[in-house]
Amino acid sequence: MKGLADQPSYIIELLEGGVTLEDVIDGHICEQALVEKNAFVVGDLGVLMRQHLCWQSVVPHVQPYYPVKCNSSPAVIEVLASLGLGFICANKAEMSLVLDHGVPPENIILSGVFKQLAHIKHAAKNSIQHLVCENEAELSKIGRLHPNAKLLLQLTTEAHAAETSMAFGSSLKSCRHLLEVAKELGVQVVGVTFHIPSSCQDLQQAYTHALSDARCVFDMGVELGFNMNILDIGGGFTGSEFQLRQVETAIRPLLDAYFPQLSGVQVLAQPGSFYVASAFSLAVNVIGKKMVTRHWDSLDTEFLYYMNKGVYGPFDRKLLGNSIAAPSHALCAEEAMYPSSLWGPSLDPLDQVVEHCLLPELSVGDWLLFSNMGVCGLEELSCLPTAPPLPVYYTVSTSDWYEMQEAGVALDGAMKSFSFLPFDSLSL
Repeated sequence: MKGLADQPSYIIELLEGGVTLEDVIDGHICEQALVEKNAFVVGDLGVLMRQHLCWQSVVPHVQPYYPVKCNSSPAVIEVLASLGLGFICANKAEMSLVLDHGVPPENIILSGVFKQLAHIKHAAKNSIQHLVCENEAELSKIGRLHPNAKLLLQLTTEAHAAETSMAFGSSLKSCRHLLEVAKELGVQVVGVTFHIPSSCQDLQQAYTHALSDARCVFDMGVELGFNMNILDIGGGFTGSEFQLRQVETAIRPLLDAYFPQLSGVQVLAQPGSFYVASAFSLAVNVIGKKMVTRHWDSLDTEFLYYMNKGVYGPFDRKLLGNSIAAPSHALCAEEAMYPSSLWGPSLDPLDQVVEHCLLPELSVGDWLLFSNMGVCGLEELSCLPTAPPLPVYYTVSTSDWYEMQEAGVALDGAMKSFSFLPFDSLSL
C-alpha cells in the first residue's frame, strides 16, 4: 500500500464485511488455546476516532491535550497525534515518545508537581516551553534551568482537595506570591491549570469556583505585566458523552462570562480516559477454581476463580482503590448464576481483582473478557524482569478508517508506521 514504511511498527487488523471486534477476540482466543493461553489485549483504534468526533461535537471550543500517562501505547500516541491533539507529559520518556511521533514542541506541556532536573533540561533542549508550576521551589528550578519557559500555574480546587488528603495546587494567595516571584526571576507566566475529578457530584459549583479563581489569577497576572492566554480546565472526563455534555453545560456560561472568545484565551482540557478507556479489552484465562460454602441471599455456593493476570499486572489500578467491573463471558440464558470472586495468580490476599460478581460456573481454561481497560498499563508489571509484555492486537473497521481519512489521517503522513491487513487473511 502506498506510503507504508519498509518495516511498519504495527499490524492493524482491518475489519471488513461485517467482521466484528468479538470475531477478532474469538479468533485470538482460539489461537491462544493451541499454545500457552496467555492473556492478551485487543485495541479498537476506531474508538479513538469516534471519541474525537464526540469531543469536537460537544466541546468544539476546548482543545484536547492527551495525558500520556493514561496510556502510552505508541499506536495510541500516533493516532491521536495524527488527529491534531496536544499532549501532557510527566517526564523525559513521555516527552521523547511524543516528539518522536512528530508532535510540535508548542503542542506539548510538561506537567508534574516536582520535576527532575533532567526533565526540565530535556524540555528546554527540545524547545518545550509550556510547563506547569505550583510552588516556589519548582519556580526557582525552572527559572535557573529553563529561563524561556512559559508557565501555567496549578490552581487548587475545592473538588479536588475534597477527594485527596495530599496538598495539590496553589491557593489564590499563593498564586499571587508565585506571580511576584516569577516577575523577579524574569520567568513568563501565561496561564492557569486546574483539575475537577470525575467523581465530583456538583459540577456546576465546582467549575464556578474554579473558573472564578482562575479569572482572579489571570487578572493578577495581567496586573503584573504577564500575557495570560492559556486556560487548562484539566481532566475528569469519564468517556461518557452524557457526562461530557454535563461538563459542557456547566462551563459554557462561565467561559462566556470569564473567558469570552474575544479575549483571545485558548481553552484546553485533558481528556485521557475519555479517549482510551473503552478502546481496549483484556482477555484473561481461568487457571484455577475453588468452591466454598457461603450464606448470601440463600445462595450458599461461591466460586473463587484464579486468573493468569492480577493486580500485579494489568489490574494494578485496583491497588489504588479503583474498582474493576465484572467481566463478560459467553453464556446461555438458561445457565445458573453463582456468586463469584476473581483473583490473580499470586495467592497474595491483595490480589483480588473482583470481590463479588455473578457468573455461570466456569471451568479451568475458560476465558473472561474485561472491557474498558484502556487506562491500565499495557506493559507487564512483574517482579520478574524477563516477563514478556502482554500482546496487543490492534483493529479498526473499514467505516472507522474511512472517517479517519476524512478527518485528515493518512498512511503517508503521521500514521506511516501502520500496516493494514484484512482480519480474515491472518492465520489464527
